[in-house]
Amino acid sequence: MLKFLLWLILFVLCWPLALLALLLWPFIWLLSLPFRLIGITFEALFAFLRAVFMLPARMLGHKPTT
Repeated sequence: MLKFLLWLILFVLCWPLALLALLLWPFIWLLSLPFRLIGITFEALFAFLRAVFMLPARMLGHKPTT
């Protein structure tokens, strides 16, 4: 019986938070889009710089380990 009462208390306390998270998730996703685009841009920039710096070694025959 105690477990059942604890489950009821948990349900009463958590359903508003779950509903709020469900309603706010699309807005949080939209707010995170610019940061994702910045992350993709920096990842591409670092990959480009790595390729430029490793070009002389690759021209001399070094094979990458990855």
